[in-house]
Amino acid sequence: MKPRLFIFTLIAVTSIALWAHAQERTKQDRRFIKLAVPGNLTTVPFSHGVLVGNTLYISGTLGLDPKSGKPPADVEAEAHAVLDGVNDVLKQANMTTDDLVSVTVYCTDLSQYQKFNGVYRSYFKKDFPARAFIGAGSLLFGSRFEVQAIAVRR
Repeated sequence: MKPRLFIFTLIAVTSIALWAHAQERTKQDRRFIKLAVPGNLTTVPFSHGVLVGNTLYISGTLGLDPKSGKPPADVEAEAHAVLDGVNDVLKQANMTTDDLVSVTVYCTDLSQYQKFNGVYRSYFKKDFPARAFIGAGSLLFGSRFEVQAIAVRR
């Protein structure tokens, strides 16, 4: 075999082997997080979080009362409930809010921005993750807020 052809073949075989190993590792590293939910939501067709390696993808989370399945009447109570829901997913992955790198907040009434921020600040010790606060026409179950996030283990 000519030296150039041998080197090309060696590189190609090594590249394929590394790619296959990475694909297999990604499959093995996925962990699906499902939390307990109110009775009328037990068959939701999604995971609350998916941990891939050191990255956790958190599904859109609502701040529903576990007993009634409805959002609290008070805006701040709902903000706490939705952020507690995000925390519950983080805990299942052995993470905290300090691991969050990106947060997206969907809100049906942008005049609630300051009230949400007042609660939001209390969930962080030092630095805040990147964040978007987006106006939404309506959210499921009459919720005011839905939060989706990405965390990376420190």
